Amino acid sequence: MTTTLDGWVSAKHREDVRVLGREIHETVAGFVRGQSVICLILAVFYAAALRLTGLNHAILIGITAGLISFVPFLGLGIGLVVATCVAVAQFWPDWTPLAAVAGTFLIGEILADYVLSPRIIGNRVKLNPVWLIFALFAFGYLFGFVGLLVAIPLAASLGAVLRFTIARALTAGDPDAAPHSYAVDVTRPGPEASRPRQASGNG
Repeated sequence: MTTTLDGWVSAKHREDVRVLGREIHETVAGFVRGQSVICLILAVFYAAALRLTGLNHAILIGITAGLISFVPFLGLGIGLVVATCVAVAQFWPDWTPLAAVAGTFLIGEILADYVLSPRIIGNRVKLNPVWLIFALFAFGYLFGFVGLLVAIPLAASLGAVLRFTIARALTAGDPDAAPHSYAVDVTRPGPEASRPRQASGNG
């Protein structure tokens, strides 16, 4: 992939494209790792909470709902429907366990969206929690379910591009600056090398 990108850009901007590509790759990889951690936490939470309600197959339902929560709202929807059907068959006409099952998934979704995602994913993708929540709302409103899928990775990638652009602009404004994230062109003559040499000698 790097070779392909190198063929699309000129040699002058090749190093910048490589740096930006690495930044975006690390950001998206951080999102995937963070989302995986959240899924594991939700799987444990759902399994334990449903087990406390006395629901049959609570551990299986909870772990499955937590793991497929990698796709936003998919784990919530499937887990809630399956758990509610099992709870109705098991506890009807007692409404208390039914409310406890529904409350479990509601609390889990709130925990994931407003506590875990901003703290775990926000640190990995280098985005403020407020921007993460805004990205979910904005992309979800504009593009629906597909927007929820791409909201955080796309917002994180845009953030990486913005940080890169600002850093590059600051570097261009200060010729003496050599940030660690950019390669230094050692072939470029310095100020002293560009001055005409004075003839030396006694005569």
